[in-house]
Amino acid sequence: MKDEKTEPTSRTEIEKVRLTNLNEDVVDLNNYRTKTVFINFWATWCKPCIEEMPTIKNAMNSFKSKNIEFLFASDETRDEIQGFEASHNYNLNYLIAGNMEELNIMGLPTTFIFNKNGELVFSEMGYRKWDDPANIDLIMKIVDQE
Repeated sequence: MKDEKTEPTSRTEIEKVRLTNLNEDVVDLNNYRTKTVFINFWATWCKPCIEEMPTIKNAMNSFKSKNIEFLFASDETRDEIQGFEASHNYNLNYLIAGNMEELNIMGLPTTFIFNKNGELVFSEMGYRKWDDPANIDLIMKIVDQE
């Protein structure tokens, strides 16, 4: 008989996201428990996505000492993502998204921010200048939540 206390009664929202790394290994988002997780859904052909990336990279520098993980997920092939990575010197954590349609991602870029409990606390479709002070503050408020 299984110990019912060890089985979760419901999945957290972050567990609904299906990601693999560029080696096609499954990314277990439970490894980021206790961290804020910023996931940017993008595509190599998406001009606003590409314009947004340097602003996210700049924002990441503001959070180096904070408990936050930045992930960049595309539903394109590994070869397409690796080709993009080779031609753009962003040094980001690129992943393959396995279920963007199931997550109701209707346009790109789309950004999800999950709090330390795996709850989706921010979701937005469209370009945002993430290194703008107001947006740094928005992320900081989520990171600093207890």
